[in-house]
Amino acid sequence: MKKMFFFSIVLAIILSSCGGPSVNGELVGVQGRKKWYEPDPYGMVFVPQGSFNMGPSDQDLAFSMDAFTKTVTVDAFWMDDTEITNNEYRQFVNYVRDSILRYKLGDAGIEGFFKTDENGDPYDPPVIDWETEIDSEIEEIADIVEEIYYPENERFNNRKQVDTRKLIYTYFWIDLQQAAKETSRYNLETQSYDGEIVNQEGERIQIENRSSFIMHDEVTCYPDTLVWIRDFTYSYNEPWANMYFWHPSFDNYPVVGVTWKQANAFSIWRTNYLNDYLTIKGNSWVQDYRLPLETEWEYAARGGLDHSMYPWGGPYTRNDKGCFLANFKTLRGNYIDDGALISTDVASYSANEFGLYDMAGNVAEWTSGAYDESAYVFTHDMNPNYQYNARIDDPPVMKRKVIRGGSWKDIGYFLQVSSRTYEYQDSAKSFIGFRNVRSYMGYK
Repeated sequence: MKKMFFFSIVLAIILSSCGGPSVNGELVGVQGRKKWYEPDPYGMVFVPQGSFNMGPSDQDLAFSMDAFTKTVTVDAFWMDDTEITNNEYRQFVNYVRDSILRYKLGDAGIEGFFKTDENGDPYDPPVIDWETEIDSEIEEIADIVEEIYYPENERFNNRKQVDTRKLIYTYFWIDLQQAAKETSRYNLETQSYDGEIVNQEGERIQIENRSSFIMHDEVTCYPDTLVWIRDFTYSYNEPWANMYFWHPSFDNYPVVGVTWKQANAFSIWRTNYLNDYLTIKGNSWVQDYRLPLETEWEYAARGGLDHSMYPWGGPYTRNDKGCFLANFKTLRGNYIDDGALISTDVASYSANEFGLYDMAGNVAEWTSGAYDESAYVFTHDMNPNYQYNARIDDPPVMKRKVIRGGSWKDIGYFLQVSSRTYEYQDSAKSFIGFRNVRSYMGYK
């Protein structure tokens, strides 16, 4: 009898702690949940939620007719205060390089490069152990390390350099847009999914389970350094092709030569990189980095100044002392009159009212949005967004992604906060970079 009473007390405690009946029978919610507190992310500034008139700030010089004035509302978010720099992007490249090398070592059966469970067996799929030191003095390890470099017949002046063609990053994401469709709902009567979805290869497949909504892709992560030569004919830009990404003097310059797909892959890597750390610290909250919505970008660029033509607020590109306020193609092509020939160190010019640098000039920036001339017509007025995951076999018109902000090679018109143009998602340019945003949890 005493044992039964004891087990009844234990069961009551368990039920109470799991959201079961409380002592007084009142609705009190699930107890014991940690209070949410979000510290300011490093290198990011807070952009409060707000409403603004999205659309042209000046006459449509290009007569593109791809925008009109529309009142929209945007939720709060965090945004990188500068564009992603060469040195920040290099952290991504080095991570991919090291993870590939460690996986090769672990896959070759060398002990210590794959984590093991309590029985000493590697996890399935394998989990890389970053603590094990790579000792190149060991012949077996040295042979595998050699595979990451260009073969001898491809080396210039016999210099050992990492084969950037092998730096491929495989990444995954959940296609919530397809998962949210009525045809994708789970049928409780048949205990199965009855609908179909389109996978990343463009094939229409039957939904088997939740994993059907997980998409994957792979992309080479190294920037295309030859864009400095390809973008300009009859122009000597070889020094930038050779040095812009790797030389220390350019570390604080914005990364360029990155396609939209590479920028998107970087965002997913950055998400996983943070969340892996938070998991180790016992935090289960997921923080997602992504490219900004086109609307978020324009709202952030305006800096709370509703009728501003440029991020600094005024209708002119010079201050009262005659100095240019951004890095762009000034006058009739005097590139250096603003202080820089090409791009320059991020944050070289003053920030806008939100504390964001280079929202005009330096380099143009990728957004997450697909480009459509009529997007302002059919998108919602709450967090407007038009996205399309173009596939390899899609026509070029479906691969257009919105870029904003203008660059060091653009005239002042493209620096306006409302000017929109596009580039193809698989194209890399010497004048396009990016920055990340992160949604704010709660209201502020």
